[in-house]
Amino acid sequence: MYIYLGDDDMTRAASYLCGVMTYSRISYERVDSSASPPAHFTSTQYEAYIISDYPRAKFQSDQLEHIRDAVAQGAGLLMIGGWESFHGQHGEYHDSPLAEVLPVQMLHCDDRRNFSQWALVLKHHDHPILAELSWEKPPLVGGLNQFTVKPDANLLLKAVTADIRIVHEDEVADCGNDSIFNYINKPVEERLSASLPGGDAMFLTLAETFPLLVVGQYGKGKTAALATDVAPHWVGGLVDWGKKRISQKLENGNSIEVGEDYAQFFTQLVRWVGKQ
Repeated sequence: MYIYLGDDDMTRAASYLCGVMTYSRISYERVDSSASPPAHFTSTQYEAYIISDYPRAKFQSDQLEHIRDAVAQGAGLLMIGGWESFHGQHGEYHDSPLAEVLPVQMLHCDDRRNFSQWALVLKHHDHPILAELSWEKPPLVGGLNQFTVKPDANLLLKAVTADIRIVHEDEVADCGNDSIFNYINKPVEERLSASLPGGDAMFLTLAETFPLLVVGQYGKGKTAALATDVAPHWVGGLVDWGKKRISQKLENGNSIEVGEDYAQFFTQLVRWVGKQ
């Protein structure tokens, strides 16, 4: 049994991961963002703890210590990005017992990064979590929490932001414009260009690179940190990743419809953390 805390409730963001786990027949217990962990939290042996956009203030200090100790003994821990994940907007877990457990070093300031021109999800290393997914057509995400990779952890996915600019035909010929000149003369591996109707050009320059998925181990337990969200808006095009569509109805009557690679990715991520 997993326990999944956060992402509002099953009528909103939580419906996505709940739908995937239901579809994949993964047993889980739910805690909404507005609720505290159940009374039996510290006396139950969960396979894994999934924390996603869940306020740290809902935890008692002994409950966070319990998660740390449970992971050391073999349970899994997955933290998924959000405004109340990692450091988040106001400071959530960067100085909690989970900072020791997670495979990433959290910032000590607002770590939210929003991308108006998206970030490309690229595979950094092969891993069972990433197996049999469509990496030749990588998805896009719209935001994430920024962190760094601990020395003993493994970076699996990275997010590379793009700087896209439309340049008018008369500007392309004007090399006296420094900003345009810099776009045109970027190294080919950092710049793509395409002609647009009417003679204009589009220049795409790769900009910043961020860790997106990091895995590690704490004691006997597996740990993972996913910087982006499982649900819109940060999840972006990742939610529709894959050729086919997966539909799943939930017990409360709600249903989700997502891409098959999205469903497979989160299934493999959750199962790996829980050793299934």
